[in-house]
Order: sequence, then structure tokens, then C-alpha cells
Amino acid sequence: MEYTVRGTVMQSVEISLNQGESVFTEAGGMAWMTTNMDMESGMKGGLMAGLTRALSGESLFMTDYTCNSGTGFITFTTETPGKIMAMPLEPGQSLICQRDAFMVAQAGVTLEMHFQKKIGAGLFGGEGFFLQKITGPGLACMELSGEIIEYNLEAGQQLKIDPGHVAMTDPTVDFDITMVKGIRNIFMGGEGLFLATVTGPGRVWLQSMPLRNLAHRMIPYLPFKND
Repeated sequence: MEYTVRGTVMQSVEISLNQGESVFTEAGGMAWMTTNMDMESGMKGGLMAGLTRALSGESLFMTDYTCNSGTGFITFTTETPGKIMAMPLEPGQSLICQRDAFMVAQAGVTLEMHFQKKIGAGLFGGEGFFLQKITGPGLACMELSGEIIEYNLEAGQQLKIDPGHVAMTDPTVDFDITMVKGIRNIFMGGEGLFLATVTGPGRVWLQSMPLRNLAHRMIPYLPFKND
């Protein structure tokens, strides 16, 4: 299995499959493919697995694509401006991702819900209580917003981040919420009451333009029907 990421602002990933190799994605995730791909949709893992996926921002139903002869390819495209992160995962290696980050993965990768145990992080962290946990072995592709900046934090090293910019972390990274200090900072700083705090060890991937920020910036330019 090989892959190629193309584009800059609106990227696509083309995955080449040999006979018998498979990938899976949420329902409706495929953009185009060769004719030697078999498609099979269903509630992967059963009802409970489908419901937990729905809580983490994915669809109830998943679709498997398998190359039935020779070599073929299948292409997936982003839904919003951003980057595709193609991550080869070792057996048991996991990533914690924001809601709806999952794009496509090789057969053998597990997609499940990750629950934010800290109340503050769930309420004010920008992504709610339900995130995604993606576990290898295999290749997994995630769709993140804007440009992506990766930091590898040492043990105890921290970053304070505006909620919504945290796109993906290693499971070893601790995610919490801290209150902005100072009355003037709260009311005049423009950052609200809370900042996210990530603590190493581990990698963290930050996105420059969270989707909710993009949507907020577009509101003044949207037409509204007058009553």
C-alpha cells in the first residue's frame, strides 16, 4: 500500500492498493477510484461501536474498499481548507484526535471514541467530552484545519493554547484547562475565560484555523433573508 498527498489548501490523498488490500472510511468519504475496487458498507463493529463513533463526530456506518484484482487507487478529499496528516501507526500505537478528524485508514486500524475525563477540559476545551482515538497497526489519515504545527514536548513541558487549536496529541500528553488570570485580561484580552494547557511528554499537533473560527469570520459576509 502506498499513498500520495496532493494539493495545498484543499488537499487530497490517493491510496494505491494491491489485490486484497483494504481501507475504510465513513459513509460518503470517497471522491473517486478505479473500477477494480469493491465497496461494502455497514455498521463496522456493531451497533455500540457505531454509536460511539457517532458521539466522536463520525457516521454510524463505515465503508470498506478492497482492491479485487491487480493494482488500483482510491482518492479522498478534504471537506474544508486544511491539511491531511498521513500517520503510519505501529501495533498498539494510538493518537487522540479532535472530533471528525478521521478520514480514512488501512484495514487493521481501530477507530473508537475517547472520553475526556476532566470536566473542565470537556466543557471548555473546544471539542467537548467525546474525541477520537485511532490505534494501529496501519496507515491512518486525518483531516485537520488550516496549517499544522507539530511540537514534541519534554516531560513536564507545557503550552497554553486557545481552545480549538489542539488538533491531535499522543496519549501521553495531558490535556487540561486553566483560567485566564486578571480581570482586564478576561474582559479585554479577547481570549475568554479559559485556555487549554497541554503537558508533555509527547507530540501535539496544533491547527492554525479551527473550523469554528473560520465559520465565525464568515458570518458577517453571509446573506440573511429579511423577514
